[in-house]
Parts: sequence; C-alpha cells; structure tokens
Amino acid sequence: MKSVKNITIAGAGLVGSLMSIYLAKRGYKVTIFEGRKDIRAAGKAEGRSINLALSNRGWLPLKEVGLESTVEKMVIPMRGRMMHDEEGFLTFQPYGREGQAINSISRGGLNEVLMNAAEKEGVEIKFECKCVGINFDESILHYENAGTRYSQKSDLIIGADGAFSVIRRLMQRTDRFNYSQHYIEHGYKELSIPPSANGGFEIEKNALHIWPRGNFMLIALPNQDGSFTCTLFFPFEGSPSFESLKNDDQIRNFFQKTFPDAYNLMPSLLKDFHNNPTSSLITIKSYPWVKNRTLLIGDASHAIVPFYGQGMNSGFEDCRVLNDLLNDYEDDWSKVLPKFQEQRKPDADAISDLALKNFIEMRDLVGDEDFLLRKKIEAKIYEQFPQKWVPLYSMVTFKEDIRYSEAMKTGEKQKAIMDKVMAQTDIHKNWEKLDLKKLVDQLQS
Repeated sequence: MKSVKNITIAGAGLVGSLMSIYLAKRGYKVTIFEGRKDIRAAGKAEGRSINLALSNRGWLPLKEVGLESTVEKMVIPMRGRMMHDEEGFLTFQPYGREGQAINSISRGGLNEVLMNAAEKEGVEIKFECKCVGINFDESILHYENAGTRYSQKSDLIIGADGAFSVIRRLMQRTDRFNYSQHYIEHGYKELSIPPSANGGFEIEKNALHIWPRGNFMLIALPNQDGSFTCTLFFPFEGSPSFESLKNDDQIRNFFQKTFPDAYNLMPSLLKDFHNNPTSSLITIKSYPWVKNRTLLIGDASHAIVPFYGQGMNSGFEDCRVLNDLLNDYEDDWSKVLPKFQEQRKPDADAISDLALKNFIEMRDLVGDEDFLLRKKIEAKIYEQFPQKWVPLYSMVTFKEDIRYSEAMKTGEKQKAIMDKVMAQTDIHKNWEKLDLKKLVDQLQS
C-alpha cells in the first residue's frame, strides 16, 4: 500500500481536522467530507460541550503540527479541582506538581483553528456532505449533498466522524466486526455562570470547579470572556433527576438547596435549563478498526465518557501515534494500519475504563476524608520519589510518554498498596510516620 496518495476523511471535527494536517504535511492529497455546515459561519454546534480540557497528550500533537503558539493564546490553565460543599466552603486539590495544569479551551474555537490550518496545508473540506454508503473493496465513499448523491474514490478512507460514526455503522455490517455500546444512567446539561459586572471571573479562574453530591455533580470550566461553562451530570430518572425537575419552582428549589453558591451566580439558570438539551453519555468499543483500506480513529472507534477529560486528548494521541507509525514504516500503510489498531486498542480500552471509574471519584469521593488522605499520602510519595511513584491521574494527564494501558496497570498496583495503608489502625493520626520508601519498593517488586 505504498501507492496511497489520495486520502478521504469523514468528519471535520477535532480529530479529523488534526489528522488531515498531519497527512497533508506528509504530502498526501486530503479531502474531508463533513455532514454539518461550516461552524466558522454557522456558530457552535448545539448540544456539544462548549469547552474541553486540553492536557499533555493533546498538546504534543498540536506542537508537532505547529499550532502550539496559536492554541496557547486560547487556553485558561486549571491547576486543580476547587471543591464546593453544600455550605459553600471551598477546598482546593492540585492536579499535579507545581506548574502542572490542564487547560480549558473552547471546542468550537479549537476546531476553527484546526480547520483553518488544514486548509492552509491544502486540505479540501466539503461541508454539508453526509456519508451515506461505502464500498470497502474499492475505497469509494458515497455521500449526499443537497439531495443529490455523489461518489468519491480514494486510496484510503479514514472515519473520524464521531461517536455515532456512519463509517463504523457500515463497518458493523461486515463479517467479524465486534461492537459494544453502553449508556450510563446519567445525562448532562450545559448551564452557565456569566462574567462579573466588571467583566472578571466570579469564582477562581484557574481551577476546574466541582460541586460533588454523591450520585451526581455540577462542574464549571472557565472561558476567556470571564464566564464559566457549567455542566450538570445528573440521572435521567429517579429522585432527584432530570425527570423529577419539571417546573421552575422545582428547578429553583433544587439548585438553591443543593448548589447554593452556584445558584447565586446563575441568573439564566431557568432559561438554560429549559432551552439547552439534555444529552446522553455513551461508551463505545469496537474492533477491528481497519477494513481493507478504511480506518476508524477517535470517537468513531472508541468513544468514552468525559470524566477523565481525555476524549479529545486520546483522539489527538491517535493522530500522533498514526503519524509516528508512518515515520517508522516509511508510509507503508499495509504495515501501518494493522500495527496502529493492535497498538492503540489496549490504550483505548484502558482510558475508557478509567473514565468511568473517575466519575465515581469525582461525584462521590472527592469530599471524603479517607480519599483526601489517600491523595495526600500519594502526593508526598510522588514528591520524594518522583521517578518511582507517579499517581495515576498524573500518569494519565501529564505523562504522555506512558501509555494509557501501562498507567492503568501501574495504578492498579498502587491502589492495592494504598488500600493496605488506609486499612491501618489510626492511619489519620499516624500517616506522617509511614515508611514511604517501603511503599515504593513494593511497587517496584
């Protein structure tokens, strides 16, 4: 497959646009087919999260394609979690060591930057062209525009068309394709905190704010205009749930009681609650990702829930890994495609499982005394033995050289050690007397 010259990508979202830049820089002729209108003219996509958390795994690919300085101007660093209890008291939990942060960024703004960069590299983006079929044997994509059907033949097709990928759905109809999807019982709704009267931030700018409430939570990420995008992660059914909040009084009373400090900062709460969609959260796993000369990447192959902030970052890492393999195998796609899916599948599964587990941590545990002590002990170990014990969150978020699957495996060993530590009698009184080197030696054994 060294004859690959023309590549078709389905989807001009974050991953499809980034992948097109990598490929165009390698000399390929790339065409993207996007079912939506051009967001640069149409505004943000409804129902999609307005901002995302960009961390190291996402930064590295942006650096490689030369967009680091452009994107740096668009981010707000979040150096830790700011926990809000029901009385409005705050607790700050740093994400990592000093200087480490994840970055709040506008989804639409980043997508625009990537599409503009792609077009500068010679990529052609065709909007309002919806994929309706595919011939896997001859690498022909069938699409529809303004009610008329067309076909596009190319040497390679990449499906980067998101969690509800048409390319994947067509692949599912082929022999020996494995697919599973799981909706969690929670959905989400976007809400907002506007800037202060003088255009500043009403709450701490450089933090990801969390209101953990057991079975549900509210989070808030900063925007450059001084506002915060809030997301309520909430059960669809039960009490309380989206189903149980039907009228203005119920919504108002619930927020006043449950998130009092946030409620006082949300003048458009009722309007946002009624007008913004209630969206579902899905995990998708599939395999194989390759069918002849068609490849799935990003959410199309492995959609995850957002609770580790790694959806976009893992998709960007797909692009970087694929580009690295093209370097390793000198653009021999017959070797690159099988190696890519073999290498990335364990990592995609790992971050999928970690994201589900982190939801429980964020909504249930972040205010728990035992949990906070556990984190404090791990932070102290990391401080004294940074080369030998890196907390799981730091491995996933700040150590892009550690694969997700390796991080999960190491994290499981750390958890087993810490479970024994936390089971010790009077650990809350005696934790500063722990032999930390002994714990590190257990991890290395």
